[in-house]
Amino acid sequence: MVSLTAMPETLLPFQAYNILSTLLEKEFDELCALASAICQTPVALIKLLEEEKPFIKAGASAPIALLPDVYVKYAETIAFAEDLLVAVEPVDEAVIFYAGIPLINAEGQTMGSLCVIDMEKRSLSELQTAALKILAGQVMAKLELKKQDIALKKSYQALTNAHSFTQKFAAMAAHDIKNPLSSISLTAQALKVRLEKTGDEGCLKLVNINISGIKKLNNLLDDMLAYSKDPALLHQRKQAINLPELLFSVTGMLEIPDNMDIRLPEQSFRLNSSYIALEQIFINLFTNAIRYNNKAQGLIQVRFRSDENFDYFEVEDNGIGIAREYHDRIFSDNFTLRITDRYNKKGNGIGLSTVWELIKALGGTITLTSEPGLGTTFFIALKK
Repeated sequence: MVSLTAMPETLLPFQAYNILSTLLEKEFDELCALASAICQTPVALIKLLEEEKPFIKAGASAPIALLPDVYVKYAETIAFAEDLLVAVEPVDEAVIFYAGIPLINAEGQTMGSLCVIDMEKRSLSELQTAALKILAGQVMAKLELKKQDIALKKSYQALTNAHSFTQKFAAMAAHDIKNPLSSISLTAQALKVRLEKTGDEGCLKLVNINISGIKKLNNLLDDMLAYSKDPALLHQRKQAINLPELLFSVTGMLEIPDNMDIRLPEQSFRLNSSYIALEQIFINLFTNAIRYNNKAQGLIQVRFRSDENFDYFEVEDNGIGIAREYHDRIFSDNFTLRITDRYNKKGNGIGLSTVWELIKALGGTITLTSEPGLGTTFFIALKK
């Protein structure tokens, strides 16, 4: 028989489970009742180490004078056994028989025990022994589920807090950007009035482009703020889009080197989707294709087709390519290939993860084919 003082030097840190007796009281009470019925003993209990209160199911035949503390010492003896432990001789005047299973988690750490106690001499059949082991497994399953539930709730709260911070940060950033934009807009408007009086058509055209860009940036900031607060707006704010016009607008926002050629679909395609989402998707894909291209003549080719259910896009480049081992990881948050671009700068791993998130929000998919040194093609399918 295992000594009552044979305690291991280290016990499971129960903080990881954060178990409170009341959280599992009903479930443990039912398991104790089942153990008592199967083994035909008047008492069954679950004792968790470092928990003062045991879960005891005592029948009418259990001695009233037998206090919980008496039960606990046998439960703790069982907890530090290697497997099923059965007392082969009377242990004191009140307890003639006890048997039980230690509760051990997947890491091999002792949690406690499930045991049955009787005041009469008895033994357990093979069927009862097997059933007791199954019940012990159910106890551990309950503990693990409770642990996972608590961990998920903590993760959810952390994500909620992070989202709240992101919203506040986005609002502050938008405010800080809009203030100088307003000043630039007022200056441009004043300059426009003066140029209209002088009749300088060339400069007036440039000022009008400037004013148009400012309005577009303001609208972009407003949309981004709205989507950060409610991502469902990506679906709710779908609109008719002329694809060549959108792509041409995107190229106008980018700094395109003289040796880069961007070929857009010549045919006029119309689709119904989120303008800002598509805009951000192509900005990121085009930017990456430009940055990571080491050819004397760079090329980006966009193709489009559609069927009854999906809109399909292909964005192909002849850049440096992506090794096959990274194809499954390239859309992960903050993942980079740790290489420098044509401007001698390293990526931050945000661009392609943003593309993936936007496409997922639109109910679509993105895949790629790539060969190092030859280039990359991204395949996008967006549900209509």
